[in-house]
Amino acid sequence: CSSDLVGCGNGAFTDLLVQRCAPAQVQGLDPSLEQLAYARSRPSAMIATYHLGDAQALPFEAGRFDAVTMALVIFFLPDPAKGVAEMVRVARTSGSVSAYAWDIIGGGSPIEPIRAEMRALGPTPAHAPADDASRCETMRDLWQTAGLVGVETRQIEVERSFPSFEDFWTITLQGSILGPAVSRMGEADRQRLREGVMARLNARDGGEVRYRARANAVKGTLPA
Repeated sequence: CSSDLVGCGNGAFTDLLVQRCAPAQVQGLDPSLEQLAYARSRPSAMIATYHLGDAQALPFEAGRFDAVTMALVIFFLPDPAKGVAEMVRVARTSGSVSAYAWDIIGGGSPIEPIRAEMRALGPTPAHAPADDASRCETMRDLWQTAGLVGVETRQIEVERSFPSFEDFWTITLQGSILGPAVSRMGEADRQRLREGVMARLNARDGGEVRYRARANAVKGTLPA
């Protein structure tokens, strides 16, 4: 089985794919040199090859892969339909095309505690170019419009945990589209935001922070 990971990021999902599915080959693609450098340091790099590139213009020939997947990426694409069309193009007949994305519209994103508090305080939270593409209904429509069959969607719930609120705050704002927006806030507003998020997470007394997040997933098959 050959696999293509569109938007492979730091390689965490690639590691899981290699461990659980034992593919014959894996090709990963991401627009970030820093993310690719980290991915190449992971165990999966023993069989995975990583490329710098654009999800809307995959550098692979048509019909190459048995499975093509996009993890936590589709809402970042300026044109999600074009990204799906590219995945379909490089998939083999009867190949699998799939994706999952944080349920941003439904409040399932891991950064939702901060987004919710920003909405309560007044400023409009930063958002990805295509938040609506994270909805199950939207992904189903994209997959069916691209000509895929046997399209299925499901929701995946996960529990997020951090040793402390400070860990949550620092890690969540790193690499997040919210990070720049929060850094531009005045000191007083930033402190109000921080305290409000602490209250939402019941983290005022210190200790571990736990909360639930939710992703939407879709899969379909390229017809014979």
